[in-house]
Amino acid sequence: MNYFEAPAVYDGNMPYVFLAGGISDTANWQAEFLRRIEGHDVTVLNPRRMEFPMGDLEELRRQVEWEWRYLQDAALVAFWFPPPTLCPIALFELGACCAANVPLVVGADLAYARRFDVETQLRLRRPDVTLCDSIEGVVGQVLSHPAFGGQI
Repeated sequence: MNYFEAPAVYDGNMPYVFLAGGISDTANWQAEFLRRIEGHDVTVLNPRRMEFPMGDLEELRRQVEWEWRYLQDAALVAFWFPPPTLCPIALFELGACCAANVPLVVGADLAYARRFDVETQLRLRRPDVTLCDSIEGVVGQVLSHPAFGGQI
C-alpha cells in the first residue's frame, strides 16, 4: 500500500482511492480501512490528519482545497458514513461525486441517521453503486475495483 495523508502532495501517476466520509466527531474509521487494506497494491489518499490545528482558518482552507483537488482525480472515491454525526460535508461531496459520475464505493453504518436517505439517493442517482454495511464491505469493493487490479 502507498499512503498519503493530507496535506502531503501526491504527484504520482498511479490510480488512487480517496477516503471520503466522516472525519469530525467520528471514530477513526480510516485507520480500520488502512489496517484491512495493508499488504495490497493500492495507493490511498486520506484527508484525515493525525494532527489538525483547530481554529487555524488558513490551514482549514488548505485542507478543503487539498480534498477538492484529490477528489477530482481519484480513480475511486470510497465513502463511509459513521454515526454519531450526520457528516454534512461528506454528504455534500457524495452529491457532487454522484452528479459528476465519479467511480464510487459507498458504505454507511447501520446506525447512521441518514442511511435511508443515502441508500435512496444512490438507488435513484447511481443504481450502479451498492451501499455497504461495513468497512470490510467497502474494502472488498475497493479491492475488486478494476483500477486496483481486482485484487480479491
